[in-house]
Amino acid sequence: MAGHFKFEPALLLSTVLLASIEISFVRSIPGNVFLILIGLLYLFLNQINYRKISLLLLISIPLAFGTWTSFWLFGTGDNLINARIYTSRLYVYLILGGLVTLTSTPRELLINLHDRFKLSNTFVYGILAALNLLDQVKQQIKVIQYAAKLRGIKYHLWSPQLYFKTILSANYWADDLTNAMHSHGFSEGQSRTESQPTPWPIVQMIILVLILILFNIILWLYSS
Repeated sequence: MAGHFKFEPALLLSTVLLASIEISFVRSIPGNVFLILIGLLYLFLNQINYRKISLLLLISIPLAFGTWTSFWLFGTGDNLINARIYTSRLYVYLILGGLVTLTSTPRELLINLHDRFKLSNTFVYGILAALNLLDQVKQQIKVIQYAAKLRGIKYHLWSPQLYFKTILSANYWADDLTNAMHSHGFSEGQSRTESQPTPWPIVQMIILVLILILFNIILWLYSS
């Protein structure tokens, strides 16, 4: 795989989900290590910022420490083996999640899912519209906090009143968003003009299938 080799987001997500389901039911340290190494290799091949990967691993240290000590000190059976399995499994989930979120944008993923697996137009464009409003939501939270300070009230991020007022604002945005989508010709449940379908990436599918086969061989040989 060359420097900028990138799997289609929909295919990558499908592979990640299959691997995640398997490791949920199979106890295998080599299998977990295999997925972690493959995941890190793919992130490096896509030239993901090392700081992002380091931050991802750094944030997980307290969770990994808590998982290790819980199974080692308070578990039943072979405590050390259980600690290794579940701690490595934590990092597998972390890396697999990073494969999807760090190598593709939400828009790329949703459009690709619609193209490959016929995901509903209403769902795809509704989610994209909500994501596009995130910056406005952040700004609205700052406005609400500032207005409250003028009245001598301080809203913290955990204050229920802050989110109640934000939800009320979002209700107004929902109507405006619906009108905007209708003005652009979007009608729920109606057919839309689609771009010409692109052929399935056979090479990518073969590589992902081979990775899954090798992963399952490792699970079969080294599961406990």
